[in-house]
This record gives sequence, C-alpha cells and structure tokens, in this order.
Amino acid sequence: MTKIVEAAIEADPKLPIIHITRDFDATPEQLFRAHTDPKLFVQWNGPDSLADKIEIDYWDARTGGSWRWVSGRGEEQFAFHGCFHEVRPDLIVQTFTWEAQPDGVALETMRFEDLGDGRTRLHAQSLVDSFESRDAWLQSGMETGVNEGYARLEQMARDGKI
Repeated sequence: MTKIVEAAIEADPKLPIIHITRDFDATPEQLFRAHTDPKLFVQWNGPDSLADKIEIDYWDARTGGSWRWVSGRGEEQFAFHGCFHEVRPDLIVQTFTWEAQPDGVALETMRFEDLGDGRTRLHAQSLVDSFESRDAWLQSGMETGVNEGYARLEQMARDGKI
C-alpha cells in the first residue's frame, strides 16, 4: 500500500463534494483527539501563516455539540462555526460555515482508518451546496492550509504531543 504523504484532494465529478485522503504516522485515537480537543486543534489547524493565531470561542465536541473559532492575519479576521452531528472514535460528522459566507454550509465527514503499526488513513469529505461553491473552495488556497496543517499534526504525533 502506497503511503499518502501529502493530502490527496479530489473533486467529485458528479456531486459538489471534495474528498481528502492522507496517511499519518499516528493512531486513530491520536487523530480523533487532535480533531476533538480544542487545545490540540489550535496547534495544528490551518496554514502556517495562521499557525498559533486560532482562538476558540466555544467547543463542545460531542454528538449534538457545536463549535466556533476565529483566526486572523493582521487586521483580517476569519471566523468559522458549526455543529457536531456525530462524534465517535472512528467518525466525526459536522457542519462547517465560514461566517463571511453564512449561506455556504458544508457537511463534513471524517473517518479514521486504522492501517496497523500506529498508522492511520484519514478520509474526509465536504459536501457543499453547488459545484460553484466546491470549485471556489478548491481555488481558495485550501490545499496549502490542509497540507501545512496536516504536516504539523503529524509532527505533533511524532513528538508525542497528542
């Protein structure tokens, strides 16, 4: 099995969905914690240019819970919020809204596939409301944020910080 080091980011040709797949030298439990513990989440999420600039407004990572966080660069602020629809060790289903575009709600699903030997494949997908929205996400620079954030996440696992 080939290890996916950079995230494979693919647009579904038939639906407005973005699929993301990446392998980690981390256990499913570590990845789950990194996605549900706000103190860990702020350490790895997003591009390097926003590293250490995320502030959690609220975070209740349980089925039925909700979340909101804000990041920024200089005077520019980016706020996001959503609801956790299902939270369990192998699966997280949540909504994701960038507050600058409040009508653009994405439904995100993350699965943690145990590959053995302390390795995990993350399968994520984001369903948006239109092909135009999907393409805008893909052209927004999300690839940089995903890959830089996931690289920090893997380093945290290697350093025993998760």
